[in-house]
Amino acid sequence: MLAASRWLLWLALSSPLVFQTWRYLAGTIFYGEYLHWTGEQSARLLIVTLAVTPLRRMLPNSRLVKWIVARRRDLGIATFLYAALHTLAYVVKKANVELILSDATEIGILVGWLSCAILLLLAATSNNYSVRKLRKYWKVLHRCVYAAALLTFLHWILTAFDPLAGYIHLGVLLVVLALRALPDSLLVRH
Repeated sequence: MLAASRWLLWLALSSPLVFQTWRYLAGTIFYGEYLHWTGEQSARLLIVTLAVTPLRRMLPNSRLVKWIVARRRDLGIATFLYAALHTLAYVVKKANVELILSDATEIGILVGWLSCAILLLLAATSNNYSVRKLRKYWKVLHRCVYAAALLTFLHWILTAFDPLAGYIHLGVLLVVLALRALPDSLLVRH
């Protein structure tokens, strides 16, 4: 049962990405559309991943929340996959290391690269082997997700033609982070 529900989750998480990537490669959507879509979906998944802890604290007896808590790593890996394809599309489109490095001097692009590097490190260590080897440092390392989240939304705001959606999503992220910071006595439903 556990394996089947995990496969269904991955089907739900990856199907839109596969479909949109196919559309992009087939030329039915343009580079800018694909870049925006993959970035936005990665940012949204990042918010969902960070919202797991407040949900667990607010609804400790919910079976659905317990199911989501058990799949938090999967959500984080999916967040990275969307970000990785976002980055890959950018790199392939630029197709020039000098141009990519030149772009990286712009703060909006630089913070995107920093966020992607953090997400890569977190994805690479989102496994039981890393948890065992890093022990107490694993949690310390994975707290870098907060920096990655803030850098992600800064990247969105600074590089978007219209940053309003980025500001709205940043507001949602800040609410989620505020809920994470509240003591259990204010969050836990009795």
